[in-house]
Amino acid sequence: MPAKTGAEYKERIRNAKNNVYIHGERVEDPTTHPGFKNVINSMAKLYDLQYEEPAKMLYTSPTSGDKVGMTFMRPETIEDLGKRREAIQAWARTSGGMMGRSPDYLNAEVMAMGVANDLFAEDDPMFAENAKNYYEYARENDISLTHTLIHPQVNRQKAQYEQKDANVALHLVEKKSDGIIVDGARLLATQGGITDEILVFPSTVKKAGEQDDPYSLAFVVPNNTPGLKYISRESFDYGKNEWDHPMSSRFEEGDAVVYFDNVFVPWEKVFVCGNSSICNRTFRDTNAVVHMSHQVVSKNIVKTEFMLGIILSVMDAIGIDQFQHVQDKGTEVMLILENMKSHLFRAEHNAKLDKWGTMTPDFDALNAARNWYPRIYPRIVEILRILGASGLMGIPTEADFHNDEIGQLVNRALQGKNLEGYERVKLFRLAWDVTLSAFGSRQTHYEYYFFGDPIKMGMAYFDQFEKEPYKKYVQEFLNQIKTSKPVL
Repeated sequence: MPAKTGAEYKERIRNAKNNVYIHGERVEDPTTHPGFKNVINSMAKLYDLQYEEPAKMLYTSPTSGDKVGMTFMRPETIEDLGKRREAIQAWARTSGGMMGRSPDYLNAEVMAMGVANDLFAEDDPMFAENAKNYYEYARENDISLTHTLIHPQVNRQKAQYEQKDANVALHLVEKKSDGIIVDGARLLATQGGITDEILVFPSTVKKAGEQDDPYSLAFVVPNNTPGLKYISRESFDYGKNEWDHPMSSRFEEGDAVVYFDNVFVPWEKVFVCGNSSICNRTFRDTNAVVHMSHQVVSKNIVKTEFMLGIILSVMDAIGIDQFQHVQDKGTEVMLILENMKSHLFRAEHNAKLDKWGTMTPDFDALNAARNWYPRIYPRIVEILRILGASGLMGIPTEADFHNDEIGQLVNRALQGKNLEGYERVKLFRLAWDVTLSAFGSRQTHYEYYFFGDPIKMGMAYFDQFEKEPYKKYVQEFLNQIKTSKPVL
């Protein structure tokens, strides 16, 4: 079937009857529940955009001939990479880059895994065929995915098999003729319960050993699979109007603990079963991490553009744009944006065909960007907070402006350089919602841990970095210095 519309997406979520819990209650219909309905509407707009801009958002399936989502496309040329990026950024612009797990993130992973599937055949050729088939299934049915990577935070000093309650984490219970039984908890499914299916993979930030084989699993199941439960955190959509909460009222993705209560997974949905070595190499050896990083960097450029736009608008609104320290802070964000653009440009223009014939971006550029952005995004937020100052706290609600007694007073008291108070506060409520609200705080925390612990990521980056040429350069320079070697 062709790519789905927003209405079809909502109908699937409504009919699935996923086991979703929030605030101590089971959710009967996420499309009408206060904690989910608004983000579901925002997700629906992503799918509607596919038909509003089909030339940018859709392409012809190589198997069915239907029009399918561009973000599923396997790029074979640098031009194809550009097309994927344009679709990614079109989706990102609908939320200012604030929906970190929009469907294109995992579409990139499924594409890479489905094409570079021979890694999974190390255990059984069936697993490679499963990955290949799932890519086609997801593409042809426009499947939306959540995913889970990490074990519960019980005792990080111990390996999973050493835990006091070693079975609390998702693990293999039994192999059967028609599939496997799994049981246990996993973290942290963003958009859990408002997507079609869940993709389970282990995190590779911390490598697993052979004794962790029972926890080394990769599979996919529908979100309404019996025994599968999503336990959502508190919603940061507080039911306020869009004027007062312009971001959290529309783009609160949610995050959930996932519990697999003796869940059955058919063999055709399994990619890795009890093999820590394959799990450790999956993202790297299939180039999934490269294509996922391409999506993330593309999205983060849009996010930086959005934050820069807010910062510049705040400067102009209260007439601080001519102060030296203010301009310096604006310049700082501009430099971040241009650096991110440069990383992406290098990644795309230095792309090469991999051994499977997929045009793959230069990972060195993307790896630098994905390690740097978690460290620098909190600074962007800090700059906006500094420039907004007390204006980010003295922000009435829209209702205050409509009050007959105080409306005109508030409008006059909170006017800006060239703005009525109503328009200035509307801007500052946006700035507050991306920085100081629960939604904004979650965004900062989320970016910091987007790919995992940034310190461990930095250690991995340091270890894999090719250091010898730089050390050799310095040694050769030192060798050119004329010296008289002392007699020792």
